[in-house]
Amino acid sequence: MTTPLKIALVGAGLIGRTHLERLDASRDCDCAAICDPTEAAKALAAERGTPWFASITDLLAALKPDGAIIATPNALHVPGAIACLEAGVPVLIEKPLAESVAAAQRLVVAQARTGVPVLGGHHRRHNPIVKAARKLVREGGIGRLVAVTSLFLIRKPDDYFDVAWRREAGGGPVLINLIHDIDNLRFICGEIESVQAMTSNATRGFAVEDTAALLFRFANGALGTATVSDVTPTPWSWELSSGENKAYPQRDGLCYLIAGSEGSLSLPALEHWRYEGRQGWWEPLLRESLALAPLEPLAEQIRHFCAVIRGAETPITDAADAARTLAVIEAVAEAARRGQPVTIDRMEG
Repeated sequence: MTTPLKIALVGAGLIGRTHLERLDASRDCDCAAICDPTEAAKALAAERGTPWFASITDLLAALKPDGAIIATPNALHVPGAIACLEAGVPVLIEKPLAESVAAAQRLVVAQARTGVPVLGGHHRRHNPIVKAARKLVREGGIGRLVAVTSLFLIRKPDDYFDVAWRREAGGGPVLINLIHDIDNLRFICGEIESVQAMTSNATRGFAVEDTAALLFRFANGALGTATVSDVTPTPWSWELSSGENKAYPQRDGLCYLIAGSEGSLSLPALEHWRYEGRQGWWEPLLRESLALAPLEPLAEQIRHFCAVIRGAETPITDAADAARTLAVIEAVAEAARRGQPVTIDRMEG
């Protein structure tokens, strides 16, 4: 048996405690320490008999864990992660990688300089549905990619907005939710090179958007759309249709439609549509449903992180990759503000 790795949890809020549950359930690692200045985190550590530290500086001065999970507020991701990298400690960083692309770039530079692994916390890449879709698309199973449709249409409860920052810019579905879908689409379909966007707050009237419509161009020439809203009761979102997070009641629905020159694919059902023989709208379409064994993505992410620490696997999402997803989200906000297309590599212009 391989000795379990010692992983420090930095940030013990809601998502941090979700990671803690996976650490406790893992055969690959144990929680070596909890780092969070709050009294609640201190009490949690005492209850578990786990070492507690108020700061990363204190943590790294006392021990060197095999790895660290950074689950702090967004603005603290980069300084905390860089401190770990400087100490030779690999990190798993919750999404988004940073509060801005500029901050993310500092982390990318630090990772390149130190050579210490960074794993971006886009956990949906670990879902077998997403991996199977990527394999089919990237291996030409639907021919040349033509068009993509992404849907995030959901109803958040009114009391969700009792937290003030969720009613302000940056607290809406573009940054909080769309970032997951953008990362999935990049992973499955390839890089997004430009975006156009419109946003609206007409339904709730808050300072933050409640609805957005996007048009984007992939580097391979395919076009895509995304419709995003958190004010409508539908089953058309990854959350309600994939069954990934059991907190959501699963319903039959679609969230991604991926069209190619030789076939098409719907997610999360993984229905592969194609012709057999002659092609044309008069011919019957064949439908094949791809069967997969279920796998819990957050648990798989922990397993993968441990394999990365041991040098057995390379990060499925490194710092530069996670920064590119964040760059698309920044471009969406900029395109909506400008009212014109934004090229991802030229956002600073």
